[in-house]
Amino acid sequence: MTTTDSRPSADGPSEQPGPVVRTTAGAVRGRREEGLAVFRGIPFAAPPVGEARFQAPRPAPAWDGIREAYAFGPPPPQDLGLMGGPGLIDVPQGDDWLTVNVWTPEPDPDARRPVMVWIYGGAYKLGHSGSPGYDARRIAADGDLVVVSLNYRVGMEGFAHIEGAPANRGLLDQVAALEWVRENIESFGGDPARVTVFGESAGAGSIASLLAMPRAAGLFRRAIAQSVPGTFFSDALARDIGMALAAELGLRPTVADLATIAPRKLTSAGETLGPKMPQHIDRWGQAAPTVTPFSPVVDGEVLPATPWQALAAGSARDVDLLVGHNRDEYRLFIAMAGRLGRITDEQAASALRLFAPGPDGEQAYRAAFPEASPSELYERVQTDWLFSMPSLHLAEAQRAGGGSTHLYELTWPAPGNGGALGACHGLDIPLLFGTYGADLGLLLFAGAEPSAEALSLSSRFRASWTSFARSGDPGWPAYDDAERLVRVLDAEPVVTAYPEERSRRLWEGYEFLPLPLL
Repeated sequence: MTTTDSRPSADGPSEQPGPVVRTTAGAVRGRREEGLAVFRGIPFAAPPVGEARFQAPRPAPAWDGIREAYAFGPPPPQDLGLMGGPGLIDVPQGDDWLTVNVWTPEPDPDARRPVMVWIYGGAYKLGHSGSPGYDARRIAADGDLVVVSLNYRVGMEGFAHIEGAPANRGLLDQVAALEWVRENIESFGGDPARVTVFGESAGAGSIASLLAMPRAAGLFRRAIAQSVPGTFFSDALARDIGMALAAELGLRPTVADLATIAPRKLTSAGETLGPKMPQHIDRWGQAAPTVTPFSPVVDGEVLPATPWQALAAGSARDVDLLVGHNRDEYRLFIAMAGRLGRITDEQAASALRLFAPGPDGEQAYRAAFPEASPSELYERVQTDWLFSMPSLHLAEAQRAGGGSTHLYELTWPAPGNGGALGACHGLDIPLLFGTYGADLGLLLFAGAEPSAEALSLSSRFRASWTSFARSGDPGWPAYDDAERLVRVLDAEPVVTAYPEERSRRLWEGYEFLPLPLL
């Protein structure tokens, strides 16, 4: 059911009548904004507090009358120490963290437009669908489709290993949101049979997980994974880190103990443990330097295997996949640590020994990149280990399992900081959404008006992503093991053989397995 209502909102009179849509839990009223109907803060699950805390999401309680869907829902409790602050200004507070937002050209049930569902990143410890950088109006308008974004639990609430709680609660939230889409999106003008999930960084890792999860089967037709991180915890590693997190509070890692701490105070466990993680490299290995104690856990139930194992076995052969990465992913993190151009050969050697594949990984990298400086080697091996090779190998696993995949690499350099950041991690977000002056875009575009070149690339991004959502074809050939064709996104995009061939060969045959407890 869709109607319109011109009564004034709590914020004053609406310029145009606000559309009303009936969901399975009750009716919601949105707003007309720049030619779109926009609905914010619709609950897709009950607040995960009280008896529901640390449990799988439960159905949202029904409501009577018409609920105003004007404001984004409260962000989940989270660590604000890494790029989290700017996007969380002036947001509502409360326990109703599990909400969705919808941008639609028209909430007409007969329209049956393609649907794109955004899953944010943030190292599995922060993120909020209401962040200004995720304003989806341009994607919905340019692509003439419906865009949904969602909140999911992060950090302690969503990903910490807690005795008496299911693993991967944040992923279960995402499944519940996709079930809401399946049951409700037709009323908003979307086609539940043409749903594409898309996300970046931890959002891409979440999507890779969904491709491997039996509970998510059939909830989406296509998937776009931007900069897939290779970090998935084994059950033993997750348990050990969970014990360390609880110990930061002087507690045991149990539901009974941790439930005594208010959700927005419980985040302190991750905030204090994160900087200490490199001290645990002898136990936590490659997970330790990432300074995020949260990742999806290969627990054998919610997530039966890593995405690479599952896709190679055919778990997502019926899902079209678009996956890729940025050329200079890790440079953002080096810059944020104030270490650009200041890496010593000893630091480079340490990174090569820890992250390069095989017993002779350090020498293999030095031989493959003989002209590289210590800074370049340090960046290259961590870009490869954390994002580039996991993304490439996900495409190859999908191919091996009988599915279709398209691959891309972003090489256009961010204009901020004199171009020193290159095509770094996260640059694809402001380009895709067109939000150059928000969140990470403020750093990468230095607050300047985007150039004509940037606007053109941004438009191409949206055209390719929405074309893929509509038809499964982003505008270039599918990836295969013979030609390895990739779309290189730059000022003048081209289709060519995979550009990072030296890295590809170094990692050929490597398996991305759950990170172990040493």
